Amino acid sequence: MKKLLVTGLNGFVGRHLQALLEGGASSWQLLESPAHDLLEPATLDAWLQDDCPDAVIHLAGQTFVPEAFRDPAQTIKVNLLGTLNLLQALKRRGFAGTFLYVSSGDVYGQVAEDELPIRECRLPQPRNPYAVSKVAAELLCLQWGYVEPWRIMVARPFNHIGTGQGEAFVIPSMARQLIRVRQSLQLPRLEVGDVDVTRDFLDVRDVLQAYLALLERGRSGEIYNVCSGIELRVRDMIMQLAELAEVDVELVQDAARMRRAEQRRVVGCADKLQQETGWKPGVSITETLQSVLSDWEAREL
Repeated sequence: MKKLLVTGLNGFVGRHLQALLEGGASSWQLLESPAHDLLEPATLDAWLQDDCPDAVIHLAGQTFVPEAFRDPAQTIKVNLLGTLNLLQALKRRGFAGTFLYVSSGDVYGQVAEDELPIRECRLPQPRNPYAVSKVAAELLCLQWGYVEPWRIMVARPFNHIGTGQGEAFVIPSMARQLIRVRQSLQLPRLEVGDVDVTRDFLDVRDVLQAYLALLERGRSGEIYNVCSGIELRVRDMIMQLAELAEVDVELVQDAARMRRAEQRRVVGCADKLQQETGWKPGVSITETLQSVLSDWEAREL
């Protein structure tokens, strides 16, 4: 089996990827992930000491936008310098395989509605330090692809959801509140922020299949949107969650959550990914929302 090294296995996507690979649903063997720090090159060398991977998925980083505003220097250090440290450690180990850098759809910044859906040819216009760090790391990885005999690709995932996601995100937050309403642990009122926006949501299981498809069939030096291509209004998703939970609720705007989004509508285009790898989303939004509800119900018991 081909050996796969993944950074960020403790994160939301990383945990799902680990479960997928350890469940035998892939031709990749996941390398063990001992304690390491992207800002400590010696720990990366120790990680690679026994095994040189055939491919790498680089998920790890500082991903929380409010934290990026609070400490932009640390965000840039982790996301850019940490990526450089990983690339250099792989080179020292003699790596000559496939490297997938997981960036973010956030790099596109504000996009006019008449320019939707968002395609890869659009120049990034990052509007926060997190997005700046991701664009910089993208360029760093692509530069290495020009000078090293590696296959290097960049994935730009949009909003992804699924079981195990923290309630700092809107859908898991609403799912938890709905389960609490159903269990009579809170009044039938959901505290929400600005929910009259649209976003492009993709089930984390489909995200993982996209990454694995890119490892197999993606073109070196290319950037790929990872998204559903479907525009969904957040309010409608919350009401669908309530319907699945079989509860009637009132949506109440919470001033603390009510930061009006600059970007009212978001939808990406995944044509390039689909045409070049054959990947297609396989999980319906209803199935995703039901799994998130069931996950919170199990957690609240």
